[in-house]
Amino acid sequence: MTDAARSQSVDALLYPPCDPAATGTLPLDGRHLMHWEICGRDDGVPLVFIHGGPGGGSLPHHRRFYDPAFWRIVLYDQRGAGRSSPIADIVDNTTAHLIADLDRLRLHLGIDRWLLFGGSWGSTLALAYAEAYPERVSGLVLRGVFLASRAEIDWFMRGMRHLFPEAWRAFSEFLPARERTDLLQNYYKRLIHPDPSVHLPAARAWDRYESACSALLPRSDSIARLDDDMAALAIARIESHYFTHRGFLADGELIDNVSRIRHLPCTIVQGRYDVICPPVTADALARAWPEAEYIIVPDAGHSVREPGITRELVAAVKRMQTRVELV
Repeated sequence: MTDAARSQSVDALLYPPCDPAATGTLPLDGRHLMHWEICGRDDGVPLVFIHGGPGGGSLPHHRRFYDPAFWRIVLYDQRGAGRSSPIADIVDNTTAHLIADLDRLRLHLGIDRWLLFGGSWGSTLALAYAEAYPERVSGLVLRGVFLASRAEIDWFMRGMRHLFPEAWRAFSEFLPARERTDLLQNYYKRLIHPDPSVHLPAARAWDRYESACSALLPRSDSIARLDDDMAALAIARIESHYFTHRGFLADGELIDNVSRIRHLPCTIVQGRYDVICPPVTADALARAWPEAEYIIVPDAGHSVREPGITRELVAAVKRMQTRVELV
């Protein structure tokens, strides 16, 4: 399938483009400002899109997985990401901060409970938030599950070479030979360096690697996924920051605490050939949460733009319309 045909296929599965009905910024502390927007029905059932990365930000197509005639759709950019400011900032940027930020946004918008929709790092944060505040969640739709374990981070940094050796070799060989024994720490040193001549090339190399491995059939433009240097820096710097600190979570924490949310409706959508977040992690979550609906997409990788992933996510949210009304 060509890039154009794939884009048309995905576009046809989504709801029509929509513009925000309201946007704003929310001060989080003396340093960080959060950007947010609302689409869809003013009195609709609240739903919040939790973007990945961390550091990825929300984009216009993220508004289109949900029926705007039913949902009150909230999108926002986590601290340091997207249109939040300061961009690419890792000061006071931890999972605990992001959980608190999300609940502050809920209160700011006058929402009692909302459906959480998140993929990749967005699934991590959705689970962490739900386990902290189960009474404030009506359900979850998760995609490409990531639990921030040491094994998952090691897989990203070194294991993906088994399937994408060319991309990993370019990623590894960006660093001098003496630094390749610890890719994460030596990338992190560059990415947090104040000099753009040091951190920007590292950010571009990191983003090219991740983008090249994200789809079952990569797009021809995948090596230039992000259209500006600061967006690339945000995702690379913040991802490496969270990876260095293992998501600011204890290994197994999210699985260990899943009992707090097993009463909530949940759908897990997982690409069979997801190399960024392999199915073994989603499988572990599904086994710990047998009440959750678990869907394997047989012809998809990691990207939310894969046609099979898009189709199943749209269908999952549609099914949630009945389930959240009953909760």
